[in-house]
Amino acid sequence: MEKIDVEQRAEKARQLFHEGYNCAQSVVLAYSDLFNLDPSLAASISAPLGGGMGRLREVCGAVSGMFMIAGLYYKNDVPSDLAKRKIVYATVQELAEKSKALNGSIICRELLGLDHKSDVPTPEARTEAYYKRRPCADYVASAARLIGEKLNEENKNN
Repeated sequence: MEKIDVEQRAEKARQLFHEGYNCAQSVVLAYSDLFNLDPSLAASISAPLGGGMGRLREVCGAVSGMFMIAGLYYKNDVPSDLAKRKIVYATVQELAEKSKALNGSIICRELLGLDHKSDVPTPEARTEAYYKRRPCADYVASAARLIGEKLNEENKNN
């Protein structure tokens, strides 16, 4: 894998979010080409994770998308390969800690300052007012940046 232009990927993720993709989709789509993942499939499998998992406001979708890219990179597809699973889990924990350090939390409702646990399943319209009051594009870019830095670090070490 060639060195990733992390800022280009972060901006691509931000742009995808502004095009209407949810937070998880934006991060996954920003990296899907590196794994030959069909964009339609990438958007479909990451779609349920937006809004903190289906607007439940739990783990931030951008963070979940970042974890999905880590899973594609480490390819833990053999159930008996516990060593590989440990690597994946350690990477998830590392990325979560870095995200918390940068943003204060990995929980959607905490990041958005919401005082309720979940929202109705109907997504809000993406208007100019929506983008002004939601920092999600910044979290999407942050997650895309973190996973890109991790992939570059791994490729440098291998």
